Amino acid sequence: MATQAFEDIVEDFEFIEDWEDRYRYVIEQGKDMPVLEEALRVPATKVDGCASQVWLHPKIEAGVFSFEGASDAMIVSGLIAVLRKLYNGLPVADVLSVDARAEMERLGLNEHLSSQRSNGLRAMIERIRLVASEAV
Repeated sequence: MATQAFEDIVEDFEFIEDWEDRYRYVIEQGKDMPVLEEALRVPATKVDGCASQVWLHPKIEAGVFSFEGASDAMIVSGLIAVLRKLYNGLPVADVLSVDARAEMERLGLNEHLSSQRSNGLRAMIERIRLVASEAV
């Protein structure tokens, strides 16, 4: 189960054959993401397990999940943007039914990320799932 915004990324990836171009596309997604306020870049929102600095600020309003995020690394910012498109706007109860690894595999990201980036992506997904599970 994925949002339409994520399905749009999947469609775009079908037309982008070169992995370097896909990498640039992910980076552009991060550049287009809203800036996370400095006041929200605190230890409570920092994600452990990432090689770079990563902050995720989740929100649940009227039972709908969303989050903002930031990183000091361009590709990680892009991964945050992709995860936002995967999860933002879902009912909080549906967040736990998303198989994020399988969805990211549709983009071919798993085979093109370094082990550190993969670990960081896994840590971000786990944080999102934890927040959702505590809210259900």
